[in-house]
Amino acid sequence: MNDETFLNERVQVIATFGEGLELCVPRKFRRASGREIDVTKLGLRHPTSAGLRTIHVFDVTDGGTDYRLEFDTERLTWHLTREADHNA
Repeated sequence: MNDETFLNERVQVIATFGEGLELCVPRKFRRASGREIDVTKLGLRHPTSAGLRTIHVFDVTDGGTDYRLEFDTERLTWHLTREADHNA
Protein backbone atom coordinates (compact mmCIF):
# COMPACT_ATOMS: atom_id res chain seq x y z
CA MET A 1 0.00 0.00 0.00
CA ASN A 2 1.65 3.22 -1.16
CA ASP A 3 0.52 6.70 -0.05
CA GLU A 4 -1.80 5.13 2.44
CA THR A 5 -4.06 6.94 4.87
CA PHE A 6 -4.06 5.63 8.43
CA LEU A 7 -7.50 5.45 10.03
CA ASN A 8 -9.24 4.05 13.08
CA GLU A 9 -12.79 3.93 11.75
CA ARG A 10 -15.32 1.49 13.14
CA VAL A 11 -17.12 -0.26 10.26
CA GLN A 12 -19.89 -2.79 9.77
CA VAL A 13 -18.74 -5.88 7.87
CA ILE A 14 -20.51 -8.70 6.09
CA ALA A 15 -18.23 -11.75 6.17
CA THR A 16 -18.57 -15.40 5.24
CA PHE A 17 -17.21 -18.22 7.34
CA GLY A 18 -16.08 -21.59 6.04
CA GLU A 19 -13.14 -23.96 6.36
CA GLY A 20 -9.40 -23.88 5.70
CA LEU A 21 -8.16 -20.75 3.94
CA GLU A 22 -11.73 -19.49 3.64
CA LEU A 23 -12.32 -19.57 7.40
CA CYS A 24 -13.31 -15.87 7.51
CA VAL A 25 -13.60 -13.65 4.44
CA PRO A 26 -14.88 -10.05 4.55
CA ARG A 27 -17.24 -9.55 1.57
CA LYS A 28 -18.60 -6.04 2.06
CA PHE A 29 -18.29 -3.24 4.59
CA ARG A 30 -20.10 -0.02 5.40
CA ARG A 31 -18.13 3.05 6.43
CA ALA A 32 -19.28 5.56 9.05
CA SER A 33 -20.34 7.86 6.18
CA GLY A 34 -22.79 5.16 5.01
CA ARG A 35 -20.75 4.33 1.89
CA GLU A 36 -20.71 0.60 1.14
CA ILE A 37 -17.59 -1.07 -0.25
CA ASP A 38 -17.79 -4.42 -2.08
CA VAL A 39 -14.64 -6.48 -1.53
CA THR A 40 -13.47 -7.98 -4.83
CA LYS A 41 -10.22 -9.57 -3.67
CA LEU A 42 -8.70 -10.72 -0.39
CA GLY A 43 -4.95 -10.30 -0.05
CA LEU A 44 -2.82 -10.76 3.05
CA ARG A 45 -4.50 -11.98 6.21
CA HIS A 46 -2.90 -12.76 9.52
CA PRO A 47 -3.56 -12.73 13.27
CA THR A 48 -1.71 -10.35 15.56
CA SER A 49 -1.90 -9.48 19.26
CA ALA A 50 -3.05 -6.35 21.05
CA GLY A 51 -2.19 -7.15 24.64
CA LEU A 52 -4.12 -10.32 25.45
CA ARG A 53 -6.57 -9.83 22.54
CA THR A 54 -6.19 -11.41 19.10
CA ILE A 55 -6.76 -9.14 16.11
CA HIS A 56 -7.23 -10.63 12.65
CA VAL A 57 -5.89 -8.35 9.90
CA PHE A 58 -7.26 -8.47 6.34
CA ASP A 59 -5.88 -6.55 3.35
CA VAL A 60 -8.69 -6.27 0.79
CA THR A 61 -9.51 -4.30 -2.35
CA ASP A 62 -12.57 -3.15 -4.25
CA GLY A 63 -10.50 -3.03 -7.45
CA GLY A 64 -9.65 0.68 -7.17
CA THR A 65 -8.67 1.16 -3.55
CA ASP A 66 -6.86 -1.05 -1.04
CA TYR A 67 -8.13 -1.31 2.53
CA ARG A 68 -6.97 -2.89 5.77
CA LEU A 69 -9.69 -4.28 8.00
CA GLU A 70 -9.02 -5.51 11.53
CA PHE A 71 -11.32 -7.82 13.50
CA ASP A 72 -11.03 -7.83 17.30
CA THR A 73 -12.00 -11.34 18.42
CA GLU A 74 -12.67 -10.33 22.04
CA ARG A 75 -14.75 -7.21 21.39
CA LEU A 76 -16.23 -8.62 18.15
CA THR A 77 -15.66 -5.31 16.36
CA TRP A 78 -14.26 -4.39 12.95
CA HIS A 79 -12.11 -1.33 12.21
CA LEU A 80 -10.87 0.14 8.95
CA THR A 81 -7.28 1.08 9.71
CA ARG A 82 -5.76 1.91 6.30
CA GLU A 83 -6.83 3.06 2.85
CA ALA A 84 -4.74 3.57 -0.32
CA ASP A 85 -5.67 4.28 -3.95
CA HIS A 86 -4.22 2.00 -6.64
CA ASN A 87 -3.37 5.10 -8.71
CA ALA A 88 -1.29 6.70 -5.96
